Formats: sequence, C-alpha cells, structure tokens
Amino acid sequence: MVQGGMSSQFRLMSERRFLPFFITQFLGAYNDNLYKNALVVLMTFEAARFTTIAPGVLVNLAAGIFILPFFLFSATAGQCADKFEKSRLIRWTKLLEILVMALAALAFALESLPLMLGALFLMGAQSALFGPVKYAILPVHLREDELVGGNALVEAGTFVAILVGTIAGGVTISLPGGALWVSVAALSVAVLGYAASRAIPTAPAADPGLRINWNPLTETWRNLRFTREDRTVFPAVLAISWFWFYGALLLSQFPGYAKDVLGGDEHAVTLLLAVFSVGIGIGSLMCERLSGKHLEPGLVPLGSIGLSLFAFDLWWASPMFAAGSAPLPLTMVLAGASTWRVLFDLLMIAVFGGFFIVPLYTLVQARSAAAHRSRVIAGLNILNALFMVVAAGMGAGLLAAGLSVPQLILVGALLNAAAGLFLCVRAPEFPRRFAAWLRGATADRPGDAR
Repeated sequence: MVQGGMSSQFRLMSERRFLPFFITQFLGAYNDNLYKNALVVLMTFEAARFTTIAPGVLVNLAAGIFILPFFLFSATAGQCADKFEKSRLIRWTKLLEILVMALAALAFALESLPLMLGALFLMGAQSALFGPVKYAILPVHLREDELVGGNALVEAGTFVAILVGTIAGGVTISLPGGALWVSVAALSVAVLGYAASRAIPTAPAADPGLRINWNPLTETWRNLRFTREDRTVFPAVLAISWFWFYGALLLSQFPGYAKDVLGGDEHAVTLLLAVFSVGIGIGSLMCERLSGKHLEPGLVPLGSIGLSLFAFDLWWASPMFAAGSAPLPLTMVLAGASTWRVLFDLLMIAVFGGFFIVPLYTLVQARSAAAHRSRVIAGLNILNALFMVVAAGMGAGLLAAGLSVPQLILVGALLNAAAGLFLCVRAPEFPRRFAAWLRGATADRPGDAR
C-alpha cells in the first residue's frame, strides 16, 4: 500500500523540467486571486464611488464575468495546446497576463469600473487559455512514477497561491493608496511569471497538423467525445467537475459560516480558508506515498468517503451564534470548544479532497491519447466552470429558501455520497482498486496500461 518516501516528490522542485513550470503556475494562481479579491473588496466597500449598482449584485456580476471566458475560449485553448509547442504557448499566455495587469493598473488609476471588469474578463480569458496546456505539459516532462507527485505539488501549490493571493488582495487594497499597490504587485508578479516561463523546457506539439475549429459549441462537443475513448476517463472527468462543484458550494459558505455560526469577523473567514488550503495541500502531498508513486484510482473512493463523513460531522458539530450579536475577535472564536472540532472537520474534508482530486487528474493525463490530451482537459475545464455556476445558483437558492449554512453543508455531504456511489457504479475500477488498496495490494497497477 505504501511505498517510497515523502521526500521523493520534492526532488522535482530542484529540476528544470518541473520547477520553472511550478513557479509559473503558482504566480499565475496568486495573481488571479490578488486582483479578483482586491476588486471584490473595492466593490463591496466603495461601490458608490463608481456606480449605483448594489455591491452584492456587483460581486456576483464579477464572478460571472471571470468564469464566462472558460465557456467561450476553453475549446480553442485546447486545440492550441495540442497544435503548438507547449512551452512557447505558456510564454504567450504569460505575456498576455502582463498586458492584462497593465490594463488593470490603468483601470485603477482612472477609477473606471468598466475597465476593471474588462480586465477581469481578460484575466479569465488568460486563465482559460493557460488551463489545458498547464495539465497537458506534465505528462511530457514527468515519468509515469512522477506524475502523481507532480500533480500533488501543483494542486498543493495552487491552493496555497489562492490563499496567499486572496489575503494579499484584500489587505493591500485596504491600505492607503491600495489601488496603486495592487497594480504594482500584480504587474510585478506577472513579469516574474513570464521570466519563470522562459526556463520551461520545450514540449513538442501533440498534433501540429491540427486545423483549428473556431466554433466553441461544436468543438466543445468534440472535446467531450474525446473523454469517452477510455472507459474510466469520462467518469474521472465528471468526478473532477463534481469536486469543483462541491468545493465551490463549501467555499462560498465560509463568510456566512464564520459570521452566523462561529460569530466571528473577517479574520475568522481567513482562518477557514487557511485551514482548507492547508488541508488540500497535506492531502495532495500524501497521495504519492499512499499510492506508491503510481496512479492509484483506489484513493478516489477513500477521498469521497472522507468528503462526506467529515462534512456530516461539520454539520453535526456546528454551534449557532446568537443573531444580531457583535462579531467576536478571532481569539474569542478560538476559545470555543466547538470551534476546534469545526476546524478539524474542515481540515479533514480538505485532506480527503486532496486524496480525491490528485488521482483523478493523474488518470485523465495518463489515459487520454497524447494527440488530443489538451482538448480533453479543455472539455474538463468547461464542465468545471458549468458545475461551479450550478453550485453557486444552488447555494443561493437553498439559502434563500430558508436553509441555514450548516444545513446547506449537510445537503452537500448527502449529494457527495450519492455522487460517490454513482462514480463507483459507473467505473467499477475505482471500488475494485479501493478494495485492493485496503488489502495492501501493490501488483496489477492500472496506471501502467490503458
């Protein structure tokens, strides 16, 4: 069941075939969240300076503007990632990021809300273009026994970057002259990201003769057809999108949970986000050791069980803060005995989320045909965006219908249990490998063959 040392995956951080890519990805995720959260905080507290639209409407509009490009451009991005040499394509996307951050700096300087939202849309477009090549380049540069560890590092780094960028964006925009400091930081990080991308080794085009289909609808449908070529890739794609649905549903409740359940202020929200990000990192990094350095689909049912089990306990353990009371400082929130059980549950949800997501991404990379791997990932990104939009709508609808935040978490736990059962029925390899993993089996590794 367990082979190799935990330190083995970290050796990749000293090698050129991985480290420049990791830095590029980390800085990109950081910059996305630096700008997004700075803009959200600005719209929340100073919307009247720019428009008569209510802050809550603006924030939801911004979320939609950022995610829209994933529907519009992912199909084209997947084709480009298969047609062109991948390291050059990454450098192009990083140059685009510099231009987008320059536009964002101009928008802040002019105090133009339309320009700010336009920069947000272009940032979403840049992320959509980067997404397929980001995951498709790993199998080119990493051996089969390094792919799990490489994906684990990428997932752990991404969530840490999201956490740090979110905090930095909110804190920096609140400083005197905050818009200027956000602009300087975002531009600097974009330049550093481009510099790191120049050290990424070349990765040959998978299908240089590909003729690009510019119709996103027909190309999206074709990309989804590619996912069905292997009997476990399509269930894995659906499971990954489900994870982002579940994660979006949970993460969007953190402000309400911190305020209405724990009785805390914005620092309590940051604490919840930090615990979740650390948990994802821990779970992701444990995957290489638990899987013996090879693709192990058996970890996916384990992750699914933990995602529901600890979410159920989070619902059960949730206190109820007196409505209308003044928010408590973080020290008083942490003084409550139930808070530590809540934080433990949240940490474990995230740890098991790492067990769930890393093998799934590795499976999609390993079993998709190299000639159209990027287009499979592009289709996956479109489904991810769709599932997250549905999660936001469902969460808002259930809360409007009168459910409390803990009750919404319980609904998520029950839905995840049903999704886990569906996955096991749809792809019997997952429960079969889970049973073998529990018995300590190391032979017949399915990651070695199609």
